[in-house]
Amino acid sequence: MKKLFAIVAVMGLMTFGLTQSVMAQEEAAASTEVVDSAAVDSAAVAEEAPVAEEAPVEEGSIHKELKTKFIEGDAGFMSLVAVALVIGLAFCIERIIYLSLAEVNTKKLMAKIEEALAKGDVEGAKTVCRNTRGPVASICYQGLMRIGEGIDVVERSIVSYGGVQTAYLEKGCSWITLFIAMAPSLGFLGTVIGMVASFDAIEAAGDISPTVVAGGMKVALITTIFGIVVALILQVFYNYILSKIEALTADMEDSSITLLDLIMKYNLKK
Repeated sequence: MKKLFAIVAVMGLMTFGLTQSVMAQEEAAASTEVVDSAAVDSAAVAEEAPVAEEAPVEEGSIHKELKTKFIEGDAGFMSLVAVALVIGLAFCIERIIYLSLAEVNTKKLMAKIEEALAKGDVEGAKTVCRNTRGPVASICYQGLMRIGEGIDVVERSIVSYGGVQTAYLEKGCSWITLFIAMAPSLGFLGTVIGMVASFDAIEAAGDISPTVVAGGMKVALITTIFGIVVALILQVFYNYILSKIEALTADMEDSSITLLDLIMKYNLKK
């Protein structure tokens, strides 16, 4: 439930920010229209006045350009692409937080376990594992729970529980891949519908002039661009998540081998 609340909170914040940006852009467009009407009324006076040097026009930032193109695109498909981005990023952030919390200093952990087992203090080694977060400590704890049942039982327990911990690490990644595939698909769907709208305009006008098809083609291309951009953003986060999962899996395997060696040494001393 906590993960679900976190995802919903992130989605709400990002959606609210996007809505505020679009509303601000619309208000700016409305104020621009008022300024343009006032400029038309004062055109005659401006012609008689001496020509002054034109002020340099500031180029719009990338953020403003993106907002403008988002407004120019079809509202239905652009909103779907934005929702795919927000939900996909929510899953990515949740996974990154979970994996970051799962990372521990495995060398320090195994050194504490080795020290406790060298003293014959199995309960102390279990306490070290219980007080340490992450899948490595959980796997070591499961192995120590069966330390008196033989090395084969310990190994099977570690392997079985390691598979469970790996599944926990990969939880939610399938949803990220879904939105990576969905974003460009929605963009291409908007492209097809924009093309259909352009042909409908040609049929209604009975002419193939560029002005007739420009609107539909523009919407089609904008939706495609945004769909591909969203997929690229989510893909970068997804690859980063996979790299963290691979690193944690390698630590789990290395720590499991080390734990088996420590348990064998402990059994030989007994």
